[in-house]
Amino acid sequence: MSTALIIVDIQNDYFPNGKMELSNPEKAAANAAKVLELFRQNNKDNIFHVQHIAASPELGFFLPNTEGAELHESVLPLEHENLIVKNFPNSFLKTELESKLKEKGVTKVVVVGMMTHMCIDATVRAAVDLGFETTLVEDACATRELSYQDQVVPAEQVHNAFVSALKSMYANVTTTEDFLATAN
Repeated sequence: MSTALIIVDIQNDYFPNGKMELSNPEKAAANAAKVLELFRQNNKDNIFHVQHIAASPELGFFLPNTEGAELHESVLPLEHENLIVKNFPNSFLKTELESKLKEKGVTKVVVVGMMTHMCIDATVRAAVDLGFETTLVEDACATRELSYQDQVVPAEQVHNAFVSALKSMYANVTTTEDFLATAN
């Protein structure tokens, strides 16, 4: 069985001074970089970088041809690594991701990236629906605080709520440390 790494939307707009700053993106990116390094050593042909490009300027971030839409320096793809450009939260929707994974005989995926409550959630659920055994490295993901009516939900609670929901029926959820320890 072949395993692939999917790095979702670790892009400059999510970092300090970006147009959609997240809570602790540097920590999540550093952990994603550790997972990426492991794949580069052991499974270098199955690395997929996903980059969100806004289909409409109303999104307000990830605008085409901007520095904010560029992948963050911590996880820049190497020349031979796959780059998937998407316009929706789900990394599989209207992209070549599924076909490229199947071409390579991939049956398992490991997901890291940003934002936990949006693109990570959508991508993990889609991966499982498409038949991939899915692992989420939760501390290699980041999100932000959200609000509904007059209630503000802190980023940590948003992250934990989405991760716990994914763990219940969709993904094997682990930490970077545990993932690296079991991979060696």
